[in-house]
Amino acid sequence: MEATTQSPQPSLSLPWKTRIALSLHFTVTNAFLRKNGTINRRLLNLIDFRNPPTLQPINGVASHDVVVDKARNLWFRVYVPTELAGEELPVIVYFHGGGFVFLSPDALPYDTMCRRLATKVPAVIVSVNYRLAPEHRYPSQHDDCFDVLKFLDDEENKSKSLPENANLLRCFIVGDSAGGNIAHHVAQRACEFNFQRFKVIGVVAIQPFFGGEERTDSEIRLAGTPLVSIERNDWVWKAFLPEGEGLNRDHPIINVSGPKAVNISELKLPPVMLVVGGCDALQDWQKRYYEWLKKSGKEVYLFEYPNMCHAFYISPELSESVQLITQVKDFIQKISSNDATKFTN
Repeated sequence: MEATTQSPQPSLSLPWKTRIALSLHFTVTNAFLRKNGTINRRLLNLIDFRNPPTLQPINGVASHDVVVDKARNLWFRVYVPTELAGEELPVIVYFHGGGFVFLSPDALPYDTMCRRLATKVPAVIVSVNYRLAPEHRYPSQHDDCFDVLKFLDDEENKSKSLPENANLLRCFIVGDSAGGNIAHHVAQRACEFNFQRFKVIGVVAIQPFFGGEERTDSEIRLAGTPLVSIERNDWVWKAFLPEGEGLNRDHPIINVSGPKAVNISELKLPPVMLVVGGCDALQDWQKRYYEWLKKSGKEVYLFEYPNMCHAFYISPELSESVQLITQVKDFIQKISSNDATKFTN
């Protein structure tokens, strides 16, 4: 597996249908954000269509939901490739995107994404429903996601939630956008926690949602590309940070590699696969994250898609989206193989 690092002049390359769909999503969701930092959740729920779990397999994948904590609506959806029941499979714990404000595991884009991962990798997928801002601010999202790892570390919970062929010693944390932010921080916390049956051996951060006080070149140059903008990002960060703290985008939960960054040089952070889009306004922050991981002595692979915008991966009609799934598969197989070699030696 070779990381692809290309840097041609970016030119957004999307079919008109995909471009219109992304722009429509951005426009519609923006309409629910209020200037006072709240969201019209009641109205949003009227158009927030959800897919139910499928206990009977569809295209070789069955799914079911598991409740962790009813009081905070913490649950996850499990995707099982039913045609591989006799084969040991890695576990992917997936954290969805949506700016910490939107979406869920049963939303169509993520139900589809996780089904693709389940069949193509293949793997057992655990897609987490964490609490959303601004009703629930940081650290609610990161705590919820980490609590799912602790839940699965319990033998009784694991046996009731996952199939027998799910190998928790080969777990990968995968997240996109806001979920990519969560993936890094949860993996960092996992390094410092004494799990009994659970082992994170790899992280996949797909266009992670990072930021900072500085206005970077890509944020200015790529203003107007789908889904992200300076104005929207500022709204999200203000709605996400705890009330009373003010808006400081150099908070280490936002600017992970910035002036207040945590020293991770001594942490045994697992290998990281980082995906960056050349037409994503957030790319400068993501590339700084890549350089920071390297300087901290971590194993990190950079995959660039020069002509893709933020969230291109949720559009299965794009060849780049298909390619990304293949690269995630290759990464997981490579790291799993390396880990098995270390274990036997």
